[in-house]
Amino acid sequence: MLRYAAPAALLMQASPALAQDPHSGHEGHAPPQQAQPVDPHAEHAAPAQPAMDHSAHTMGGMTGLLGAYPMGRDASGTSWQPDVSTHGGVHAQSGDWMLMGHLTLNGVYSWQDGPRGDEKAFAAGMVMGAARRDFSQGTLNLRAMLSPDPFMGANGYPLLFAAGESANGVDPLIDRQHPHDLFMELSASYSHRLDANSSVFVYGGLPGAPAFGPPAFMHRMAAMDSPEAPITHHWFDSTHITFGVLTAGYVRDNWKIEASQFRGREPDQDRYDIETGELDSTSLRLSWNPTENWALQASWADVESPEALHPDEDEERWSASGIYTRRVGEEGWWSTTLAFSNKERSDGVSLDAWLVEAALHPNDRWTFFARGEAIETDELGAHHGPVESVSRISLGAIRDFRINENTVFGVGALMQQHFASSALEPSYDGDPQGAMAFVRLKIG
Repeated sequence: MLRYAAPAALLMQASPALAQDPHSGHEGHAPPQQAQPVDPHAEHAAPAQPAMDHSAHTMGGMTGLLGAYPMGRDASGTSWQPDVSTHGGVHAQSGDWMLMGHLTLNGVYSWQDGPRGDEKAFAAGMVMGAARRDFSQGTLNLRAMLSPDPFMGANGYPLLFAAGESANGVDPLIDRQHPHDLFMELSASYSHRLDANSSVFVYGGLPGAPAFGPPAFMHRMAAMDSPEAPITHHWFDSTHITFGVLTAGYVRDNWKIEASQFRGREPDQDRYDIETGELDSTSLRLSWNPTENWALQASWADVESPEALHPDEDEERWSASGIYTRRVGEEGWWSTTLAFSNKERSDGVSLDAWLVEAALHPNDRWTFFARGEAIETDELGAHHGPVESVSRISLGAIRDFRINENTVFGVGALMQQHFASSALEPSYDGDPQGAMAFVRLKIG
């Protein structure tokens, strides 16, 4: 249990953000005022650096993609984040279509200590484009997201305690984070308004993200400034690139219920292709934004044969999470994520994961971020051997320099401390450390 003391301490540090601040203008418990459906012929001028107020979230009267709520609520796939979240991107109007583009590119040097560590320089990030068209009773959105990850090589980058997927289709990647596929999302969604407060929607992707868990880590405000992937990735996020997903849902005020049918197999070692297969897996998610500062979700998934190296094993997953985001001063924000997930394999092994992360953006120059996480895993010793408990904390910061209205260049670094189980300590030579230095280019 002492191995979890560090993440618990980090959670205690983050807990003040979960308390309501009576002096904040964004803390009311009443639902935010609903935006009116957009006139598809109206001008949609978006600020280059979005402010954290309702006028910015509705962006000239535009509602969210799936219902009559502020645009800031939309996150990856069909997931929700707090309404006061910022929405980056360069926007343009082309006839009846609203176009948006965004690029984040990180150049990273990772150093991981100990006999199982390594070091490597690599590039990671994403480029995203979207096209939205509003109709009298509905909204159509097309989205594409690509990643430079495949160019880092098949074996990804060194990251102690990370495990999952394979570089060659034969051997598992251990103490390394796998690269994501070139095509992270190619999706379309359509929502249809039933009345002023409710709507139904459908979403499909090849690839796309089914209705499970919180937003993927690279889209969470508490995590998006850190270049490291969480070691909890394969509990919460591994389905965010699913080659075949179809989701249907219902939105009522600040509630959303949705179900997905999707292909359970994780992407294979070929990171450049589009894969197909039977939609053999199912997920359900209930989301609730009780105030503009909170986003809560609980979800379940029955995942068929997720691992290519163990095709006979299925997984049942549960997750619950809360995201809290609030305004700080005139330009800043604070965001915290707390999440839990369990996956139970068909061989009877049950594995838990805990995550807490936080980020503070006090002004347009600095962002400070932290993460604590703990997992139960049987992949770090003998593959599918004894279950071990490990944990990790990381602390970092990035300093941004504005180049022009839409472009920012940043320089950052982070430190990691790992806590191995007693059985794993000899192979890791104790509790190893790690670090990353990085530069970042953001457009939008």
